[in-house]
Amino acid sequence: MDGIDPGLLFVGFSDKPETMRLDRANRHGLVAGATGTGKTVTLQILAQAFSDAGVPVFAADVKGDLSGVSQPGAPNEKMLARAQGMNLTLTPAAPPTVFWDLFGEQGHPVRTTISEMGPLLLARLLELNDVQEGVLNIVFKVADAEGLLLLDLKDLQAALKYVADNEKTIDVEYGNVSAATIGTIQRGLLTLETQGAANLFGEPALKLSDLMRVDGSGRGVVSILAADKLIQSPRLYATFLLWLLSELFEELPEVGDPDKPKLVFFFDEAHLLFRDAPKALLEKVEQVVRLIRSKGVGIYFVTQNPADIPETVLAQLGNRVQHALRAYTPAEQKGLRAAAASFRPNPAFDTAEAIQGLGVGEALVSVLDEKGAPTVTAKTMIRPPASRLGPATAAERQATLAQSPVKGLYDTAQDRESAFEVLRARADQATRQAEQAAADAAATKQQEADQKAREKEQVRRDAPRRSSSRQSIGEAFGSSFARTVANQIGRELMRGLLGGLKRR
Repeated sequence: MDGIDPGLLFVGFSDKPETMRLDRANRHGLVAGATGTGKTVTLQILAQAFSDAGVPVFAADVKGDLSGVSQPGAPNEKMLARAQGMNLTLTPAAPPTVFWDLFGEQGHPVRTTISEMGPLLLARLLELNDVQEGVLNIVFKVADAEGLLLLDLKDLQAALKYVADNEKTIDVEYGNVSAATIGTIQRGLLTLETQGAANLFGEPALKLSDLMRVDGSGRGVVSILAADKLIQSPRLYATFLLWLLSELFEELPEVGDPDKPKLVFFFDEAHLLFRDAPKALLEKVEQVVRLIRSKGVGIYFVTQNPADIPETVLAQLGNRVQHALRAYTPAEQKGLRAAAASFRPNPAFDTAEAIQGLGVGEALVSVLDEKGAPTVTAKTMIRPPASRLGPATAAERQATLAQSPVKGLYDTAQDRESAFEVLRARADQATRQAEQAAADAAATKQQEADQKAREKEQVRRDAPRRSSSRQSIGEAFGSSFARTVANQIGRELMRGLLGGLKRR
């Protein structure tokens, strides 16, 4: 709007301009309303306003129509009339935009590593119970002790197999690890693969600095995550965005309350984050939401009903834009009363009735003032956007990608040596060593057999030759003949001797 203070974002018009303070924008916010009431347009005008103020924005595009923020608008007569009624000069313009996509189809691939995701969020992703989560924690500890990098799904699968194969040794040091539990986790990983999670884990991993860019003219870059396909795996969608919030919380330095946020994060379909979430995860979400504002990050949850968000988190959301709600069933009426009670009352109207009577493009707006207190709720006509209403075409998306400041940084996956390769190399080495040991044992056995054969032969050769007790035919004839001649001669001599004696 013409004449608006640069420290304020123009949201819409009631009986006066309704604005949001940039120095309170890190106190988080809520955009709620039934389907078709204008939530996406509100998200779009807030994203563009933050960008114009030099604040980078990250937003999930669940239906695909938020991509139009990348293109200058073509306002129709109705939009121009609304802008004129707000004393707003509606000049078609688009913020600098970068498209991201977990599947790498409609934007730059988004990746993180298994280690960065951590066992808590992975357990949420795999829907593990407490015992199974404990075993997953052991796998991470063993991998860390063994120097095994967990980067992608096959690394985690290899680490799980390693733990199962060394179950007895690991049980002693870390506690009981059953093969059945390992098998359950392995099956969960296979399910994740079918949902496309293999695209999420790997390298190059996303650098948070690439989500916090400002272009040469000082405008914040709007990062749009294509989530129309990702939302079909709601647990993967919610876990990925929670990981992103956790990374921002852990990596960014404390800045207190800056003049404007360092990043604004829009979480569409936010109820998916809290659906069936275990207590430990809810506590983590509450901690991140409560403390990340001091890092200069504002989180804006976009959902159908404020009742979708736990009270402990809802209480942290200071800036609120509530579109129409329909309340026909008792549950819907309860949600309506809860939504109305979360606003600062305006004596001019009943909040619950006003919420039901809002038209498309209208909302109740209450934001934080300079003292951090909620302003009186105002029935507001949301301003029309300067960028396009509706999705960008495939050709426009490709043209935006071609001019992206991160072009070429994430488009090609890398697969460096990590747990899978290390454990496979160890297994191959163990196999080679076993084969070599078997070959050496066979060679040793053959050498021993050969040595015994040589020793036996040597004994045979060295033994003394024994005379035979058996005579040949010639020897027997000779011996017999000699005995016969000797006997004959003896008899002749005896006769001669006896005859001589007689003659005398």
